[in-house]
Amino acid sequence: MPDYTADFTANAFPEAQAAQLILDQIANKWSIMILSVLCTQPARFNAIQRRLGGGITHKALTQALRRLERNGLVTRHVLATSPVAVEYAITPMGQTLRAPFAALLDWTVQHGGALSDAQATYDARMALAA
Repeated sequence: MPDYTADFTANAFPEAQAAQLILDQIANKWSIMILSVLCTQPARFNAIQRRLGGGITHKALTQALRRLERNGLVTRHVLATSPVAVEYAITPMGQTLRAPFAALLDWTVQHGGALSDAQATYDARMALAA
């Protein structure tokens, strides 16, 4: 198996292109957050939306859940209740993303301040150049 820790576009460009297609499906902002919510327990649509803090629209959540289901990361189960409800759960393959996503979240918490500082420095530099 190739070592992707190095410059992976130089060493494995075809594999990098394939990886990009997969990452586009699973590593966008909402997918990561939805899978993180479902890692702990199955949840209904509205519960997922509430856990995400309301920042996601109904349409965007629907599209993300369908994409995750299509990719085998989430299952959709219709509950025989009145009214009918739908519950989503993470699949075993989806669970394998738990550790990488947790590491990414940890990284954002650890480096969020540095990113904000870098953005402010860049913005100030660009304002002076304008």
